[in-house]
Amino acid sequence: MPYAVEITVPGTEGAVFAPSGLSSPASECTTCTVTGGQVQRLTEATSGQDLLWVTPDASEVTFRYTFSGQPSAYPEAIFHPAPSRYTRAAPALVDDALQIAGTGDDLARAIRIARAVAERFDYGHPEQKFTDGFDHVPHLSCGLTEGSCVDIHTYFLASLRAAGIEAGYVVGYFFPEVGECTSGHCWAVTRINGQTQEWDISHFLQIGRRDAGPALNPKGGFRVPVGHSSALCHPEIGFADLKLLVEPMVMKHGEPVRFDTKQIRLLMRATA
Repeated sequence: MPYAVEITVPGTEGAVFAPSGLSSPASECTTCTVTGGQVQRLTEATSGQDLLWVTPDASEVTFRYTFSGQPSAYPEAIFHPAPSRYTRAAPALVDDALQIAGTGDDLARAIRIARAVAERFDYGHPEQKFTDGFDHVPHLSCGLTEGSCVDIHTYFLASLRAAGIEAGYVVGYFFPEVGECTSGHCWAVTRINGQTQEWDISHFLQIGRRDAGPALNPKGGFRVPVGHSSALCHPEIGFADLKLLVEPMVMKHGEPVRFDTKQIRLLMRATA
């Protein structure tokens, strides 16, 4: 069934930019239309994905992502991230990931890594991130570290890539049910033996499970991807090393900032 996601933000705070949508094996993203402003399509420098740069001409700007409901594929670029402090693993992390992964089938190796990552995190939103102050993804050697979906999957992806497994970041929205959600979400995707697998370790942890595997819905609900990759850069807009772009952002004093006020809606219907 076709569906759509609408994100509405104030149009009074300056120029707004957002990802242009992402196709996946779950559904093709057919369009992203914008109301409430003049749109320019720009290309992000590291991942090659399009961004929508909007000059508002109304009190609100709405991005409407429309999906066909028909399977498609992730872009090749998602599996080839640019080197950055969010993708570069510390030597100790590389050694640990290789030891945990072990030998044999890559899917079994990825599951071992996922479960080891789940044993090192508690889900939460700490003010200080475990990557703060580093130019790489540091190794977590003992104890439990509090982390969000962004933090957990940053560590997971660095571990997978260290073990030689193709993997990428997906950003979008998670809806517990048809209706509204309050913020963006992220998860991981691997490509093993030509097949894609999707992972959401943070949702396993939120329901008290650490037996993470290649499954997106241990919590149920519905996920909608809109972009991919981390450490984004666009000199024309004026940002570099932007950790993630999920929700629309506004440029303030030369810096990208999330909106405090927004509305995010999932629309499931016969014609989206």
